[in-house]
Amino acid sequence: MSTAADLETHLRRQGAACGDIGSPMYEALLSFAADDYAAGGPVAEVCRGWTLEPGPAVLALRLAGTVHRFALSGQAPDLARFYPSVAGEDVEPFDPGAAWTAFRDVLVARPEEVRAGLASPPQTNEIGRSAVLIGGLLHLRARFDLPVRLVEIGASAGLNLRPDQVRIDLAHGDSVGPGWSPVTLYDPWHGSLPPLDLPIEIVERRGTDLDPVDVAAAAGRLRLLSYVWPDQAVRINRLHGAFDLAAALPIPVVQEDAVRTVSALKPAPGTATVIWHSVMAQYLSNAGRAELDAAFDDLGALATPDAPVARLAFEANRFPSPAGVLFGLTLQTWPGGAVTPLASAHPHGDTVTWLRN
Repeated sequence: MSTAADLETHLRRQGAACGDIGSPMYEALLSFAADDYAAGGPVAEVCRGWTLEPGPAVLALRLAGTVHRFALSGQAPDLARFYPSVAGEDVEPFDPGAAWTAFRDVLVARPEEVRAGLASPPQTNEIGRSAVLIGGLLHLRARFDLPVRLVEIGASAGLNLRPDQVRIDLAHGDSVGPGWSPVTLYDPWHGSLPPLDLPIEIVERRGTDLDPVDVAAAAGRLRLLSYVWPDQAVRINRLHGAFDLAAALPIPVVQEDAVRTVSALKPAPGTATVIWHSVMAQYLSNAGRAELDAAFDDLGALATPDAPVARLAFEANRFPSPAGVLFGLTLQTWPGGAVTPLASAHPHGDTVTWLRN
């Protein structure tokens, strides 16, 4: 069971991390939340009985996202006036003390609703991570020169199942993806760039998740928006663009365990079966990760040169990376099962440093 010291430390560390990756608003609010927790205030009350490890479960982001949802839905107007995600151009200059008071008031007024919100892990379904996926698919196309069956496990709403419809503009003038796309990622790639001479071709798309989000429903879109940090306008704008892509090409996400999904797959001749997951492994137990790895090995054993299998994983880094970068992309391919580190990246995909292979 988590101790009080664990929870307080997590709130402070997550606040500092938010500041490091572009949200001074959440840095301030989570610092206040840590103080409030230590003082036995309403933060301590809504977190009472919390048992999961707060870091891997990102308790702080569950809390912040739940409160953001009240602001987005019009139920926390005193807080919403400080949130650019709600107030837009009419937003008031951020006053940390006043904003914290309004945030805290939500916890006092709605403790059980906030507590219920903590039960769900964040499902940002960050479309910026397509910058990582697109590069990985280009590496695979160069290696196998086959069209792709794309499967995403832990897909949330499945927004990253349309990487061939996301545009990347590079600083030196090259681009990847269609010019008409409502989602353009500006110069996210650095280092030894992926090969650009062959296009991505996706012939099948499938997503599964334990708790899928219906992006066609207003409640689903609200849930996704609530986990985007309210002072990050670029992320919010590109999420709205991802909603447009989803409306134009609906891809239902099936409620299913990741191990079951992988176990049910079979390689298909003439295509590369690519299973992609991002920022998912941290929510699995050690036993769950081992079971998923075993399912991949079983699937990989069925692969042939004409029907290869690949695992693209964007998760917490397990190989050296530039200072301050916490996540990395690895590629595992079968036949053979070789694992190749491809890139280190900002967790939202804003900057991707490709490694020399």
